[in-house]
Amino acid sequence: MRVFPDPILRQRARKVTQFDAKLAQLAADMAETMNAHHGVGLAANQVGVLQRMFVVKMEDWEEALVLVNPEIMRREGLRDVEEGCLSLPGYRGMVSRSERIRVRYQDLTGKQQRLRAECMLAQAIEHETDHLNGILYIDHLVAHDQLFRIHVNEDGDVEYLPTGEPDAAELESAAQRMNSRNVLPQFDPSSGRTATRQTDDATVAD
Repeated sequence: MRVFPDPILRQRARKVTQFDAKLAQLAADMAETMNAHHGVGLAANQVGVLQRMFVVKMEDWEEALVLVNPEIMRREGLRDVEEGCLSLPGYRGMVSRSERIRVRYQDLTGKQQRLRAECMLAQAIEHETDHLNGILYIDHLVAHDQLFRIHVNEDGDVEYLPTGEPDAAELESAAQRMNSRNVLPQFDPSSGRTATRQTDDATVAD
């Protein structure tokens, strides 16, 4: 897993032109990596491959959806949502995302497909499409003070601590803290903190 500030996360991925067994294996490996990290989406450049492909999987889905060469054709509405990223562990931020989108993409055989998505799925597709263009969710923060570092205090509560854009040392430290226990924080923007619980099914937006 590539972690910020790895420069590949800021590079634009290349269009996929070969739809073969190698691409299918990459998609399968990405889905396995995403599941292992309890994510709902993963773009190819997050695993060091500059190809325009990502996988997404909602909580109630049995299998991941693979989108190759995705293009968002239409966006409708706006909503402010909490977002995280597997490449920025230990942080959450408030961003603006579309309520509904229409996306055009190719499947693993190269066939053109279209999809209408809303809410969490639309958010995940926008997030992963951004990755393919070298854009991170911290570029979409609704305000500079709306990036929060996750801190687990001595009582086991999760606190959201306002911070600036994290540097590499902060992210490494955050990753070590969060990997020491599986935490599913429920964000309360009014207080900046919340109680938490241990879980084996922690999910992030990426």
